[in-house]
Amino acid sequence: MNFDSKFTESAELSHRFWLHMPLYRHAVFFSFIISMLAFAPMIFMLEVYDRVINSRSSMTLLMLLVWVLVTYLIMEWLDLVRHKLMYKASEQFDASLRKRLFDANFDSNLKNSNSGSMQVFNDLRTLRDFIASPAATTIMDTPASVVCLIILFFISPWLGVVALLGAAVQVVLGVQTERKTLPALTEASKASIAAQNYASGVLRNAQVVSAMGMAARIHRRWMKRQRLFLAKQADASDVAGLNSASAKLIQMLQSSLILGLSCWLMIKGMLLGGGGMMIVASTIGGRVLAPLAQLILHWRTVVSARDAFQRLDKFLGNLPERRYGMSLPAPEGYLVVERVTAGAPGSTYPIVRDVSFSVMPGETVAVIGQSAAGKTSLARLLMGIWPSLSGTVRLDGNDMHAWSKAELGPYVGYLPQDIALFDGSIAENIARFGDVKMEAVREVARQVDLDTTIDGLPDGFDTQLGEDGARLSGGQRQRVALARAIYGWPKFVLLDEPNSSLDEAGEKALLATLLELKRRMTTTIIITHRTSVLPAVDKILILRDGKVAGFGPRDEVMTAMNQARQPQRGAGGLLSRAGGVR
Repeated sequence: MNFDSKFTESAELSHRFWLHMPLYRHAVFFSFIISMLAFAPMIFMLEVYDRVINSRSSMTLLMLLVWVLVTYLIMEWLDLVRHKLMYKASEQFDASLRKRLFDANFDSNLKNSNSGSMQVFNDLRTLRDFIASPAATTIMDTPASVVCLIILFFISPWLGVVALLGAAVQVVLGVQTERKTLPALTEASKASIAAQNYASGVLRNAQVVSAMGMAARIHRRWMKRQRLFLAKQADASDVAGLNSASAKLIQMLQSSLILGLSCWLMIKGMLLGGGGMMIVASTIGGRVLAPLAQLILHWRTVVSARDAFQRLDKFLGNLPERRYGMSLPAPEGYLVVERVTAGAPGSTYPIVRDVSFSVMPGETVAVIGQSAAGKTSLARLLMGIWPSLSGTVRLDGNDMHAWSKAELGPYVGYLPQDIALFDGSIAENIARFGDVKMEAVREVARQVDLDTTIDGLPDGFDTQLGEDGARLSGGQRQRVALARAIYGWPKFVLLDEPNSSLDEAGEKALLATLLELKRRMTTTIIITHRTSVLPAVDKILILRDGKVAGFGPRDEVMTAMNQARQPQRGAGGLLSRAGGVR
């Protein structure tokens, strides 16, 4: 969605909230009508005492009963319409933010691993529920309270002053509720999020916890966080409950005070109208404070919604919506790395330093180096996942980081070191959860020597993997991820430790896959510490302490390394100098 230039990124959430103003306006109008119709019982009582009892007319009583019943039905119908309007507004608000929050949370996780959180979706649900909640409709009743206050001043300035004083006391109670409950509710919210995140982390590592008998100790640590959350919430609840009871008491006292004062004014001849005006004044006086009392009753809902709004507003302000330029032509695979220096997103400490090299379409480059040399960081830069502090990674002359991933995705393949499979069928995972073209799926599965294994499963390619591909072995998961990386035969493929879990047959299938990629003119970068892939490699890049320690044709680099290597051969020829890859 494109926004007008007058809206800054920090105002994005407010803009999306007020996009549904027409629905809010209609709901406020209906709230006002409902509040005015709420005086029907009072008018009915006055008419019964004034007309029916004096005239003893059954027809008049019947007509009054019909009128008040119709009024009640209209009130309920308007209340239903108002509820539907607010529910529609909440659904539209949710729909307008759902994808934006998903993308922002996704980008947050890309920039800082595991920084994304389900809390943003909980906050969205809190705001959505608030829009359709009684707290929101209570706020909409406020204009009717102002009208009631004006009517009281018209009946008698003294009655208006009493009602105004009662309202002032209610406001003070609201402020006190805010001041006393805000710190406790804020701490409770933080403790709840901490407990939830801790529990999620434990569940992700349930096998480790169970195997080493850590469950009881982990449970105690979780309960410590949970007890903190419950204690803070209880403190806030006690204060809010006391203030809510006080607000109700003031509302009841005010009705009686106004009734007594109006009676005294009538005795003194200072009340506009007759004795029935006392009942009118008492009823209207109670209506003046009703929204304030209800608002204090729902104060926790209001505070939770406000906190959720502030968190989401800050979150979206820190992650502006990505806007991509015009569509780019399909790449051919010409990769150029121009003096790239980069670190983890959010950090100025460089991991990769002044790296430059280029790869022609169809070439295969092996990246080797010691542990913590910056190989995986370089991989994330080459894929456009991480931004650079300086320099640029270009594919066919276009910045990889700025290129729309939805547009570029079909032309690249990526096998990360930490294999990520998703809940779904094997075919869906290989086809990247797009349209499953079974012929193409079977082709890449056959290429990585996985088709026979899959056909042996009860459901074949329709076998459900479960979360993280838990139903497959490590080697099978790696082959599925490799098949996904080459699905559609992309123009640029990066494989980070693709053979770390492969057996001898898997190594042969990987080598055959690399040769097939070369035949199809696919630019391939492979990070490895095994020599089995060298027959398919054209060039070798040695990375040491984040810098390029060597780059060139395979045979030249191997010769140079063998000449410079130390006498010990424990690491095995080529990789003894590079120190392996981890």
